[in-house]
Amino acid sequence: MENLTQKEKNYLLSTIRDVKDFPKPGIIFKDITTLLNNKDAFNFLMSHLAKVYKDKNIDFIAGIESRGFIFGAALAAKINIPFVPIRKPKKLPYITISQKYSLEYGFDEIEIHIDAFSGVKNAKVLLIDDLIATGGTAKAAVELINQTNAKCIEACFLINLKDFGGAKKVAETTKIYSVLEV
Repeated sequence: MENLTQKEKNYLLSTIRDVKDFPKPGIIFKDITTLLNNKDAFNFLMSHLAKVYKDKNIDFIAGIESRGFIFGAALAAKINIPFVPIRKPKKLPYITISQKYSLEYGFDEIEIHIDAFSGVKNAKVLLIDDLIATGGTAKAAVELINQTNAKCIEACFLINLKDFGGAKKVAETTKIYSVLEV
């Protein structure tokens, strides 16, 4: 795997805006819209990810709603493989399967089309999202992919918020790659 230098990581970090007290007081939100708005940084990131994944014999890329769609679809187009969206309930128009996961106060759920990986037996899937914090959504997405008779071979995140421990939780179910550790 091609690793980024510290200078390259700092470059990407410099294009991500911190927004204090969003969505609630005490939270520092990592706003990736500023990276997306920087064509050079976005192209650099996507070229890096293409180098990492182009020769891994991946059959599909699955992205978690909604920012995972951006990175996942762009990477899928760049390495010429199909993209599959993982969405909140009642957003997909065809027959779906779902996976519930725990939140701090309750539950949430994600869904995927039942035939998302059709045509490829034992499909190898890369899961991608912008950020991992507690890991609940990502772990549920890995489990959801694996329920379809496909196999999530790796989960990729632009940012791993290390203090929340989500990457360790997801690493129990699949390999993890984070471009940036914060």
